[in-house]
Amino acid sequence: MAARRFFRISLLGLALLALTTSPQAEPRHALIQRAPLAGFTYHAGPALWPQLQEGDMLELALERDNRHDTQAVLVLWQGHKLGYLPAVENGAVARALAAGTPLTARIGRLRQHANPRERVLVEVLRPLPAP
Repeated sequence: MAARRFFRISLLGLALLALTTSPQAEPRHALIQRAPLAGFTYHAGPALWPQLQEGDMLELALERDNRHDTQAVLVLWQGHKLGYLPAVENGAVARALAAGTPLTARIGRLRQHANPRERVLVEVLRPLPAP
């Protein structure tokens, strides 16, 4: 009888320990789009290059007063303007942002390349509800 009680108390203790020490679940996202970053050399990208890391979260914002693209989607890293989603690929994301759809982005890939459009790959994400 004492052995059964000890066993039950031990299992309960292990269960509580697992609950209190388990890491927070990572937020789940659906990948909506992958696109190269446009305008990298014209904004803060070159100066921030040494600090950027793959997986860094990015912010997306509509730039409605952009005279070159009425659907311009601005890409920000820690409040710094890195560039834009390319005009030929930004329509669906711009409409989703305008409709209030929660979207975020991250740096999917970084690489040294002579063509600035090949340096940063942006992954646009939509948060999924927790399971």
